[in-house]
Amino acid sequence: MDNTMKKRWISLYVENQVGVLSKISGLFSGKSYNLESLTVGRTEDPTISRMTIETNSDEETYEQIKKQLNRMVEVIRVIDFTEVSVVMQELMFIKVKNCTLEDKTELFQIAQTYQAKVRDYGKDSVLLEFVHTAHKNTAIIQFLRSEFNSIEVVRGGSVGIEAITMPKR
Repeated sequence: MDNTMKKRWISLYVENQVGVLSKISGLFSGKSYNLESLTVGRTEDPTISRMTIETNSDEETYEQIKKQLNRMVEVIRVIDFTEVSVVMQELMFIKVKNCTLEDKTELFQIAQTYQAKVRDYGKDSVLLEFVHTAHKNTAIIQFLRSEFNSIEVVRGGSVGIEAITMPKR
């Protein structure tokens, strides 16, 4: 087995019931598995939710995680996204505070360049919304941190679906 730690993604179809999210996150904490990101939302069927989980683990641990998830009664289907072509995006908000007029002008240009939306702005702050891959969002944070003194970041976690043609991570 490969002992290399790497990012791995799982998508789950689960019963949309009270306590299912708690049981699944409890599986990770109870076994000391590292849960990097978890997003969940109802599917086109209101009785089923879909989760996207990111973890950082070696191959042996990852195989254990998948087996344990498959054994849970509430889990309908487990899909391993690690080696599959997927379209995966993450929602991120960045609030830049203590802006000058020049800063705000630059932020509006940055928003245009990075295909971000300006969600709100005030006298000395701008709120931007980004929907990109987690990797690109991380790069945007580093860039904005280097350019501006005060930023606040909220990331929503990645969601993904199997690609029809081209992968986008």
